[in-house]
Amino acid sequence: MVTSRSAAAARQPVVSLRRRGSVLERAILEAALEALSTVGWNGLTMEGVAAGAQTGKAAIYRRWSSKEELVAEALRSAMPAPGVAPDSGNIRDDLYQLCRGMRDAMLSTSGSALRSVIHECDAGTAERFQSVILDGVIRPSTDLIREVVSRGVERGEVRPGAMRELAFDVIPAMMMYRTKVCGSEWDDAEIAALIDQVAVPFFRSEPH
Repeated sequence: MVTSRSAAAARQPVVSLRRRGSVLERAILEAALEALSTVGWNGLTMEGVAAGAQTGKAAIYRRWSSKEELVAEALRSAMPAPGVAPDSGNIRDDLYQLCRGMRDAMLSTSGSALRSVIHECDAGTAERFQSVILDGVIRPSTDLIREVVSRGVERGEVRPGAMRELAFDVIPAMMMYRTKVCGSEWDDAEIAALIDQVAVPFFRSEPH
């Protein structure tokens, strides 16, 4: 039963904590990421982010004029460092380890936030996040794949003709496509199938 006291409490505004500058900005960005990973792009509101950050809506609008600007900055701030390309001595194991790392990043809070944007935004809105996705996800991933393949060429297990930009896009494209369209969460067996059935045969096969 909802009493008059509980109803009044529910109407009370969120009490702002006394934080300023970078501390407050970090709280807002983290609240935006949390909202994206839980309620998604369509469910995210500036009011909800303000409540999550325990601040007022005005504090957000002083820094970001729109939901799109706030989300873009939140995604940029949360992108993990690219890391180091694995070097196990053979391309199969290197690509497998690399894909597991990509999968884990996709399932993290920042990865879930990014997927909600990719899945839910219409084409016009998604274009605003293109540079965030390219610079924070696609290019770092393809750079690591390029390094792994280049080592394979040096070891003689990969044909030099496999050093093609489109070839480096295949693994990230497959992972994003099957995540978005098929709902795949990329367990270890599916990653192994991608490497064994698609990537390794291409890189090791002789040109026709």
